[in-house]
Amino acid sequence: MALSSSSSTSIFALALFTTLLLIGSSSAQLSENFYDSKCPKVFYAVKSVLQSALAKEPRQGASIVRLFFHDCFVNGCDGSVLLDGPSSEKIALPNKNSLRGYEVIDAIKSKVEALCPGVVSCADIVTIAARDSVAILGGPNWKVKLGRRDSTTGFFNLANSGVLPGPNSSLSSLIQRFDDQGLSTKDMVALSGAHTIGKARCVSYRDRIYNENNIDSLFAKARQKNCPKGSSGTPKDNNVAPLDFKTPNHFDNEYFKNLIN
Repeated sequence: MALSSSSSTSIFALALFTTLLLIGSSSAQLSENFYDSKCPKVFYAVKSVLQSALAKEPRQGASIVRLFFHDCFVNGCDGSVLLDGPSSEKIALPNKNSLRGYEVIDAIKSKVEALCPGVVSCADIVTIAARDSVAILGGPNWKVKLGRRDSTTGFFNLANSGVLPGPNSSLSSLIQRFDDQGLSTKDMVALSGAHTIGKARCVSYRDRIYNENNIDSLFAKARQKNCPKGSSGTPKDNNVAPLDFKTPNHFDNEYFKNLIN
């Protein structure tokens, strides 16, 4: 039975919330009302900056969701993906020249700090920003539990250890990566729906469009035009293509429809 747009996006929201509950060590202490008295305008601050950023470049919404995902999969949702330094996760192979959205998070942090200095953690800002990015782009809205503490160190080695799913991961590898985080195969499929927004770089999918024998030939040819076979190591590595070729800037269930069709 085909999923309706509302049901499939709600499943994603539930799975994303499940991720928050299962990844990290202090979820029992989190609260939806954590900043009600400490920084009541935090949600306004996050949303206002995001609305401006996404109006200029909708792709930033997907970038922030991915930033949140990569933060949570490495030592929990602790903001460590934002840190610089020799142990920075920013320079780990899965993230280097790949993760985006840092400047948007910085802008949000600046606005929040102007309202409530030293109160709201960066980890919570990324969490709220990921939720709001989905909502602004037409997806569901949901309540998030807050009160995370920021990490003071990055986890470069852990980020490089294979804990993060890669673009060439096999199905069994993907299932194992999510299972390692306490997430089921159903969670994995639902979270994959986040690919209904955003774009991918040629370097991340070139192997699949030339070497897979179970890919739609017309789709492969369309992608090959923007991602030549012999262009590895050239600027064409950074050519991008939408993950959902029908509604790439709208959070809906077209990603799943594309897979089925």
